[in-house]
Amino acid sequence: MKSHNRKKVKRILIRLSIFLLILTGICFLWFKLSPWPSTLLIRYAFNKEAEKVNKQLEKHVPENVRSIHDISYDAKDKDSKLDIHFPSSIENTQNTLPLIIWIHGGGLISGNKNQVENYCKILASKGFVVASIDYTIAPEAKYPKPVHQANASLAFLIKQASQYYIDTTKVVLAGDSGGSLIAAQTGNCIYNPQYATLLQLNPSIQKEHLVGMLLYCGIYNIDELNTKGEFAGFMRTVTWAYSGKKDFKQVPAMKTVSVTRYMDSTFAPCFISAGNGDPLLNQSLHLAKKLTEMNVYTDTLFFPQQQSPVLPHEYQFNLDSEAGQWALNRSLSFLRKVTTQ
Repeated sequence: MKSHNRKKVKRILIRLSIFLLILTGICFLWFKLSPWPSTLLIRYAFNKEAEKVNKQLEKHVPENVRSIHDISYDAKDKDSKLDIHFPSSIENTQNTLPLIIWIHGGGLISGNKNQVENYCKILASKGFVVASIDYTIAPEAKYPKPVHQANASLAFLIKQASQYYIDTTKVVLAGDSGGSLIAAQTGNCIYNPQYATLLQLNPSIQKEHLVGMLLYCGIYNIDELNTKGEFAGFMRTVTWAYSGKKDFKQVPAMKTVSVTRYMDSTFAPCFISAGNGDPLLNQSLHLAKKLTEMNVYTDTLFFPQQQSPVLPHEYQFNLDSEAGQWALNRSLSFLRKVTTQ
């Protein structure tokens, strides 16, 4: 009887080992043949951290902000939702305020408007209408759909301006991380007709009404990304998910993602910042250098290499730090300058 039981256990263990071996092989092939498994792991981690950061900002949000949630800016697109925040003092008046459209980050593969809600409320309390938008993240959508969605949100807000106290002649596009790229591309479409044609996009506003860009920790040239170390794996996942090809260079349209290659001296005034420990820091530095060389009004906030503590990607959302407060105040100074001219 004991011998029979040992044989039975052995057969079970062999079958279990074969099953685990097959499962491991399937998982290995899935990671090799699709961006989905890596995307889902990154998305989980990013969303968890972004929700934590947003929660920590609650104590900095003043009470004088009115919010309207989950407004559809394109009835044909289930992902096209936005939230609007504005000072409650303007309600039931004929007054209008400059509009900031904030496009959330998340590496183009994660994130949502809820994760930047408290930061947008803080900005709104300073005298702005702030709209934070959702867009379809990758791989659910491929490039350039998010840029078209950002343009659609702008068209909706301009059309509904009187309902939401918006001054349509004073618009600022803003974003963080991947959202900063989408903002920069949308802005370049408004300022550069040739670029808009390449993206098959009809800009929603005249260029003189886009008075500024607020760009934090973004990607602006995918051909010059840091492809070394752990960050390389992340970028391979992002470009694969966003382009639809493991080698994004096989997709001709992906050339236009590198927005710095298509900018000219007509580009909107910009505020650009990134932390000294941000793996994307060089992207912001190169953008600022290019715009400055073209005599585009450019305000920047960068930090010494030896800055301690090191300021990570998305440092600006930590308002418990001196650097985060400094970034907010510098952003507000820039916003007031470009919206009062």
